[in-house]
Amino acid sequence: MSRDILFKVEDKIFSYRVGGILVENGKILLQRDKWNNHAVIGGHVSFMEQAKDTLVREFMEELHVNIGVDDLLAVNENFFMWGDKPCHQVHFYYAVHLEDDTFFREGEISGVDELEDLRVELDFVWVPLEELKNISVYPRGIERLLEKNEGVIHFVYNELE
Repeated sequence: MSRDILFKVEDKIFSYRVGGILVENGKILLQRDKWNNHAVIGGHVSFMEQAKDTLVREFMEELHVNIGVDDLLAVNENFFMWGDKPCHQVHFYYAVHLEDDTFFREGEISGVDELEDLRVELDFVWVPLEELKNISVYPRGIERLLEKNEGVIHFVYNELE
C-alpha cells in the first residue's frame, strides 16, 4: 500500500494533492459532499508517484473510469483549517479527458472517497459552467482554471487570514 504525501506535525498539516478538470459540452464534472460542497475530483499524491499517475488512479478508484491527463493548468497554494490544525496544501490542477465512451454524461452517480481511515460518501455530478457562480466549489476561484490562458497559472487561497 502506498503512502500519501500528507504530513501531520505537532500543530500543523502539509498536504500535496492533484485535481482533474474535466469539462465536456459546457459542463464540469465535480464531486459533491453531503453538505452540498463541490470540489474538483482528485486526491493526495503518494510517495514516488507522478502527479499524472495519481489522477489516473483517483478517477479509477472513485469513478471506475479511465482518463487521459492533458496539460497542467494551475498550481494552488491553499491555507485552511483541517479540523483544529492549520493546513498548508500544494495542489496541481490538470486538464483531463475521458477515455471511456460509456461513462455517464448526465445527472449524477454516487461513490465513496477514503482518506486515512475515513470513508466519505460523495455524489459525482455534471455542473453547467454557468452555474459555478451559484454553488460552493473548491478551489475557490475555479473560474480562473477554466479560462483559456496560455501557460500555467498560480493562485493562493488563504482562509487563515
